Amino acid sequence: MSSSPEPTPLWELPEPPPKAEPARKAKPARGKTSRRGAQNPAPENPVARIVVDIPLTHLDRTFDYRIPEKLHETAVPGCRVRVRFAGQLVDGYLVERADTTEFTGKLAYIDRVTSSEPVLPPALHALCRSVADRYGGTLSDVLRLAIPSRHAKVEGEPPAEPAPTPEAPETALWDKYQSGPAFLEAVAERRPANAVWQALPGEDWPRRLAEAAAVAAAAGRGAVMVVPDHRDLTRVHDACVSLLGADSVVALIAGLGPAERYRRWLAVLRGAVRVVVGTRAAMFAPVADPGLFVVWDDGDDVHLDQHAPYPHVRDVLMDRAHAAKGSMLVAGFARTAEAQFLVESGWAQALVAARPELRAAAPRVTPVGEDFDVARDEAAKAARLPSVAFEAARQSLAGGFPVLVQVPRRGYVPGLACGNCRTSAHCRRCAGPLSLPGGLIDGAPRPPACRWCGVPETNFHCAACGSVRLRAVVVGSKRTAEELGRAFTGFPVRTSGATEVLASVPGKPALVVCTPGAEPVAEGGYGAALLLDGWALLGRQDLRAGEETLRRWMAAAALVRPGTEGGRVFVGAEAGLSVVQALVRWDPGWHASLELAERRELGFPPAMRMASIEGTPDAVAGLLDDLQLPETGEVLGPVPLGDVDEDGNAERERALVRVARPDGKALAAEIHAAAGRRDARKASEPIRIQLDPLELI
Repeated sequence: MSSSPEPTPLWELPEPPPKAEPARKAKPARGKTSRRGAQNPAPENPVARIVVDIPLTHLDRTFDYRIPEKLHETAVPGCRVRVRFAGQLVDGYLVERADTTEFTGKLAYIDRVTSSEPVLPPALHALCRSVADRYGGTLSDVLRLAIPSRHAKVEGEPPAEPAPTPEAPETALWDKYQSGPAFLEAVAERRPANAVWQALPGEDWPRRLAEAAAVAAAAGRGAVMVVPDHRDLTRVHDACVSLLGADSVVALIAGLGPAERYRRWLAVLRGAVRVVVGTRAAMFAPVADPGLFVVWDDGDDVHLDQHAPYPHVRDVLMDRAHAAKGSMLVAGFARTAEAQFLVESGWAQALVAARPELRAAAPRVTPVGEDFDVARDEAAKAARLPSVAFEAARQSLAGGFPVLVQVPRRGYVPGLACGNCRTSAHCRRCAGPLSLPGGLIDGAPRPPACRWCGVPETNFHCAACGSVRLRAVVVGSKRTAEELGRAFTGFPVRTSGATEVLASVPGKPALVVCTPGAEPVAEGGYGAALLLDGWALLGRQDLRAGEETLRRWMAAAALVRPGTEGGRVFVGAEAGLSVVQALVRWDPGWHASLELAERRELGFPPAMRMASIEGTPDAVAGLLDDLQLPETGEVLGPVPLGDVDEDGNAERERALVRVARPDGKALAAEIHAAAGRRDARKASEPIRIQLDPLELI
């Protein structure tokens, strides 16, 4: 019997054959990848500095991104891009390209180039950054104001040919202004010069501005001129076209459609036109090699942008003139305290006419007091005019000239007051304001009624003095037009105001009733102007009430024929007031110097830099506690805005922070830093911060 073989020891068994492994792909070479969707960096300057469109103060800086190879040609400095930021796709602008970055982590790639058009050139980027720093705002907020929305179809249109260099214009009419020829000579020679121009009454100021712009264009430089409204824009644009041609000037205004606005803006960016005329949005117009910047009527409040960071046209153009080594012209019939500050500091030269020239051009101004019920005849009394003004208006109409009537408010009768002591008239039932509803009942005028509850008041007695007489606080333009129509029968009455603003009227006998700022231009000038209810303008609770009143009066009086030709202006205010004296002598510079002296004494702009902080009490208090002010810093308030409850608490408060002018940059920087820390804490309560606000009271 055979025996079975002994088993082989386990350690002597042969190793099993290795299992077959799947083939592995070779690792790609360094710097390359073959994964689907992966991108390669651009071969040159692959790092992009991006300004993301995020209005958070603590993110107000550039961020580095990597440029993919496929976008190497289109990702040019100044173009629009889309990038991923905090998990979302946001818009942005490529500021510059670089080879290195200080970021130690992994850079994300640009998602796409929205447009390769360089809409943010270096000069415009530097200007926007300067404006943001001046007002303590963010760069993204300023870029929204400076660059219009993109229109792809317009962007694809071929660029226009640059306009030819024009010939130097004739500027002989500038000789009547002291230092006027010297200013234009500096513009022609490409030397920086700054001036404050006080235009004569009756001056064809659009033509003078067009001549200054033509001087800059003839020297091979550009010009930017900003005016308050579309009526002024039309006049200045037409004057520039007559001198330079339609291809050399473009008008920029917010009322244009998105396509046309972007088309004109691109024409400026690409250098097709040299001269830009526009309203507030034109202050950022990217004119190539600008040599002249002009702001007309800088005291008009429309020059202050109501979007953060609330820049003012005058200040933006001053920054541009300094950066471009160009010339700055602040022009108007009146003069603001800010313009006077530029003159007294030596930054600008005053361009004023000699007194003989002024006396020959100005109308004769007569103050008639504020009480228009002292007329000697019934027609003048019905028209709320003293007999001397009534007679002057009648003579102007008989001579074939229109008469301008300026009323502080539009409408019918905004309110009523006691005819004896001027205490506001209130309803006996609900204490609401009384007004005249208008219309007739059985052929008689309807009695006063409450504007809150509508109950008629047929037996009024003043609570202060017991008088039964009522008078209009401010009679509106419509009621004034009705009264004048009854007093001056046979002559047409035209109105110009909020609903319909007339640009011009024929030089024929007519009564033109308007609100301030809506005065149409009359062919050949008005024969007379009646400035009613001056006390209503001067009595406003506003730090700039006197300055604003004089500006509105002078704008209307400048449309009247010279006094040597019979032009008369009657103003309803006391003759002893400084504002009235400045109008009578036509000396706005003197009044501006008084205003500036009072601002220095009170510590208000422009003598000092000031910041206004508005919001809920907790938000205002939190920001004030976080501010680190310079030594000259001072906090005023906070004070409640609007009504307060029984405990004296208000829903909103405002505080003012002021510093000396040398510390203005430090205040703006600290405001910006404090707002950034507040945003980083994700504070939810809204707050409004504004530097150098126009309204302080």
